[in-house]
Amino acid sequence: MITRGDWLMIQQGIREGKYLKDIAGELGVHPRTVRRALKRPGPGKPGRPPGKSKLDPYKGWIDRRLSEGVWNAVVLFQEVRERGYDGEISLVRQYVRPRRVFRPAARATVRFETDPGEQLQNDWGEIWTRVGGQPDKVHFSVNTLGFSRMIHFWGTDREDAEHTYEGILRTFEYLGGCTKEVLVDNQKAAVLEHRSGEKAVFLPRFLDLAAHYGFVPRACQPYRARTKGKDERMVRYIKENFFVRYTAFDSLAHLNQLAEQWLREEANQRMHGTVREVVSERFQREAPALSPLPAVRFDTSYREIRHVAWDAYIAVRNNRYSVPASLCGQVVAVRIGLDDTVRVYGPDDRLVATHRLRPYAENGWVRVAEHHAGLWKRDVRVQTRPLSVYAEVGQCSSNI
Repeated sequence: MITRGDWLMIQQGIREGKYLKDIAGELGVHPRTVRRALKRPGPGKPGRPPGKSKLDPYKGWIDRRLSEGVWNAVVLFQEVRERGYDGEISLVRQYVRPRRVFRPAARATVRFETDPGEQLQNDWGEIWTRVGGQPDKVHFSVNTLGFSRMIHFWGTDREDAEHTYEGILRTFEYLGGCTKEVLVDNQKAAVLEHRSGEKAVFLPRFLDLAAHYGFVPRACQPYRARTKGKDERMVRYIKENFFVRYTAFDSLAHLNQLAEQWLREEANQRMHGTVREVVSERFQREAPALSPLPAVRFDTSYREIRHVAWDAYIAVRNNRYSVPASLCGQVVAVRIGLDDTVRVYGPDDRLVATHRLRPYAENGWVRVAEHHAGLWKRDVRVQTRPLSVYAEVGQCSSNI
């Protein structure tokens, strides 16, 4: 039911020449509701006494959450439903609306729609939360399909190039296929240079990733991040829904486990306001348009070069790791996986050693006994002397 305040806002909007859909957007209702309200002399039905609401027992909880800064009606609806509320979300929205501080309207932008399987939009978000009982900043890679609005996100501890590539690959694996192009912002993880009016220059390794998965890399025009507005909105959506619903995590693995559940049960089951269709159902029409995943996964590891010392160790992030003694004095390639696996490759690109990465601050040594077995088999000649020599040395010492 339209309240008196809503009805007055509708009348004011009409006097100001606003469109019905804009007024409806401000009130959070359907334009038909606004149209019906204009036909009435006033709010509600005349002579109808106010009755009890199913929401009454839960208004105290909602007020407390509003005081904590939780204004998302969907989140509040889920929370009161877990506490026994069996009404509609519309009652929650009606209760929250007059208490909400409205944000100023954004500048109008022409919406760009893509064909099924055409485009994936990539972006990063960050938020402070609690991980392992401590405050921690979590970075999360957000990827959105342009056609169906299917989303996937992955939380991690940094947003460099390797983690950007890993986030895109995890989304492809979550979707079960690849899009024809991937649209990124002008982050340094993917774009070397992008001058206004010119084509973007991408990092060679990002181009390798694109070739491996068969997509065309695209970049937004500088200062036009709204080119990928679908993904920008999803960053905010995740912050205001997932990270409001879940505020503490045992680990990043626990965070990503909850994220998969939330994506499956809530985020991708939402009715999208623009296309007026459930996202997961719309994705069923997009999935056949995705190209298959390659047989071999792209390696997103950090890549470094090291010189093997004469004691058959290499230095990696403040710790030392053993390699076969036959490589002493040679140059080897080191790949540090995002799962903290250290792999060492010899001059012939053959894997010669695998270690578990130790914490940077440990400043320790990691040794595999077999690596140094060859050091003890070398031809080491020991000088031999008669015992009389040591007797003479002892006699001289006593004389001194």
